Amino acid sequence: MRQPVLLLAMQAAWSCLCRATQHYPAAWGHYDVCKSQVYTDEGLTWDYMACQPEAGDMTKYLRVTLDPPNITCGDPPETYCALENPYMCNNECDANTVELAHPPELMFDFEGRNPTTFWQSTSWRKYPKPLLVNITMSWNKTIELTDDIVITFESGRPEQMVLEKSLDYGRTWQPYQFYATDCLDAFTMDPKTVQDLTQHTLLDIICTEDYSRGYVWKYDKTVRFEIKDRFALFAGPQLHNMASLYGQLDTTKNLRDFFTITDLRIRLLRPATGATMVDENNLSRYFYAISDIKVQGRCKCNLHANSCVFDKEKLTCECEHNTTGPDCGRCKKNYQGRAWNSGSYLPIPKGTANICVPSIVGPVNCECFGHSNRCSYIELLNTVICVSCKHNTRGQHCQLCKLGYYRNATAELDDKNVCLECKCDPFGSESDRCNGTGFCKCKEGATGPKCTECQPGYLWNNGCKSRVCDELLRCQNGGVCHNNLRCQCPAAFTGLLCEKPRCEGEAAGCGDPDSGQAALRLPPTPLLLLPLLLAPAWAAPL
Repeated sequence: MRQPVLLLAMQAAWSCLCRATQHYPAAWGHYDVCKSQVYTDEGLTWDYMACQPEAGDMTKYLRVTLDPPNITCGDPPETYCALENPYMCNNECDANTVELAHPPELMFDFEGRNPTTFWQSTSWRKYPKPLLVNITMSWNKTIELTDDIVITFESGRPEQMVLEKSLDYGRTWQPYQFYATDCLDAFTMDPKTVQDLTQHTLLDIICTEDYSRGYVWKYDKTVRFEIKDRFALFAGPQLHNMASLYGQLDTTKNLRDFFTITDLRIRLLRPATGATMVDENNLSRYFYAISDIKVQGRCKCNLHANSCVFDKEKLTCECEHNTTGPDCGRCKKNYQGRAWNSGSYLPIPKGTANICVPSIVGPVNCECFGHSNRCSYIELLNTVICVSCKHNTRGQHCQLCKLGYYRNATAELDDKNVCLECKCDPFGSESDRCNGTGFCKCKEGATGPKCTECQPGYLWNNGCKSRVCDELLRCQNGGVCHNNLRCQCPAAFTGLLCEKPRCEGEAAGCGDPDSGQAALRLPPTPLLLLPLLLAPAWAAPL
């Protein structure tokens, strides 16, 4: 872990001037001052504003783990060959020799050294067993991403990989993006790019082929998850209209959560092979090597702090506005006079602080958003609690939804329809509870908001069963059913049941399967996609 670093906020006037002249949209605006003193008719008083820490390099504060733990090369020492030239075998890896070792921390060290430093895996010596590696980056803190995630490979870019995120410190994972040379074969997904997305489909999880053809573009080493291109859907191509983006982030919780993480995981599924058949006589050509990973972001402090400190290997917001907690996620003791709320980007440019106010002492002031007219004052806690909340609400101020219900994003807090029933399918979902956007937690194989649909490789039968083919649902066009799990297709066909021609018409390079020109190709082991859920908590606050 790197040395502790204090993320200090810049002075307001200087920051505004610099950002205005440099047009630095990745910093997300001027929300760098939490409060200032102003003169009013009543004298000197505080003016509170929404605020957040400055964006920076978040790889300084992460903890990295590899699975399997012994996947790093060098124990025992090994010699590697170049992918382009199998006879050039002069690269050594030895964990016990400093200049020949390639440990994981070299993915995050200072770039620009010569020769380049990088982490390297063992070679694909157990082929045809897949060479699988999970690289997990953990912050033990909620982080907001502000720029593209960039991974630089020194081994040729993988032919198959998945980038995943967690919002609950690694307990559950959701895919961010899939990468493959052939998305349909690898993940049963049509290939797309970030340019295919719109404001309405921004949250879609896509598979892209842009970063996986490493041998064709062997000098392009990077793989990206394009954060800025997604920002541009609201802020414009040059990110000049940040006000539009702020407004969307302020009012659309699942959009804000999409750019929020506690952990990232890179799943490496198949190394670069040079667009040829795997050379089983020289498996030392195939491995993974990463020289750099860039993750730009900031501590999430719910717009209640403008600095975040790294102390005792942990990031913590320095909370303002009478808030407290790692993310400034609750009111301080004796400042619970109204329900805690995050700050707001609106109105631009200063936002709304939503500060915590002193607790009530004296007559009970009932604030239940119209869902109850009865309150109880708890003297021990010096706080007021609503009693018998109606309209499927709960909480101190009837501001939360009951279990089995979720917040209606189109309704105000005082609307009687503020909480909607989850309606999770009893066969496809783990429970009747859903997250803050109404998505249910699905059982294996199930997907969809209510877990009523099946992922590729599963069929519905009072839940999703992992049977693709059987005596009733047969493989087509000469395909062979294997263990009821997948169809092995002839080279000229693809799809779950071999129902799709791989090449239509007389396209160049399409071999005739009857002429022997099309070699039989075994599809990779299918990857069961996780439910595409973005919100981290069940029964999220209103």
